[in-house]
Amino acid sequence: MNPTVINTAPLVPECAAWLAERATLIHCDHRDRDDVLDKLESAQGLIIGSYLQVNHELLDRASELKVVGRSGVGLETIDVPECHRRGIQVVYTPEANTQAVVEYVVGLMLDSLRPRTLIDGTEGTERYLELRRTQIGQQLDQLTLGILGLGRIGKRLGAVAHSIGMRLVVNDLLSVEELQQAVSYPFEYVDLPTLFERSDILSIHVDGRSENRNLVGTSLLSRLRPGSLLINAARGKIVDTPALADWARTSADHGCRAVLDVLDPEPPAADCPLFGLDNVKILPHLASRTHTGLANMSWVVRDIWSVIQGESPKYPCLPGNVS
Repeated sequence: MNPTVINTAPLVPECAAWLAERATLIHCDHRDRDDVLDKLESAQGLIIGSYLQVNHELLDRASELKVVGRSGVGLETIDVPECHRRGIQVVYTPEANTQAVVEYVVGLMLDSLRPRTLIDGTEGTERYLELRRTQIGQQLDQLTLGILGLGRIGKRLGAVAHSIGMRLVVNDLLSVEELQQAVSYPFEYVDLPTLFERSDILSIHVDGRSENRNLVGTSLLSRLRPGSLLINAARGKIVDTPALADWARTSADHGCRAVLDVLDPEPPAADCPLFGLDNVKILPHLASRTHTGLANMSWVVRDIWSVIQGESPKYPCLPGNVS
């Protein structure tokens, strides 16, 4: 009989069809956890997206499981050490969406700094001239970009920002010497308070490990300069939501803004304190969603199949990795 793989991620059809030719592929809604647990009892593989928690409860129901595949990058929803303890491999797609996220973040910068009101011919001459007179933006090459987390995405964003002409300040767990060896462009390595004080635009790119929960709170937000722009396209839980709401309200008169592609939880509750704030823009977790990015993430099926066949996967995850 063909091995069984449970899929709870939005695989693109080509990748789902590729795996379905080799295994019995069963699609489940990640929100129906009971259904997932029931079907897992005879499955050798599990594919997840951003939300399903792979913990003791789930693993206890998956006695035949050989591999968990994350269609994406973040691994904080997977108990990787426990999977390894049980002899279950974890695979993911660490390089799948780097380009997509970097392009998206640059787009968010331009959306915020370069007003672009469309006209359709009905506004008349005065409106046309008014827009020409009033819609004046800022050039990125006049600004300092702060990057919190110089991993795959942070490094690529830094390269793009440097090529545009931005000044770069960065903070990361790695030492300045390690980071200088990893990139070919200049940057200034600073501590966290200084990062927030020096940034005209602050873009968050740290991972979702537990130590980073609410990393960006009242103390750091209060250090952002007037007119600053905060962008989070990493993980919602990195930013303390009530603290961000307070900062947005108190700093609105100083031209401060935040653009959030991620929240905690997702989808956000109706009473999220960020709703209704004019200087906070919220997007539905779109940074990785290009046709190419989704396909790259969906090809996790190759590593799923490799493990089931007893072969070495291309992108195995080591215990403790939550990038």
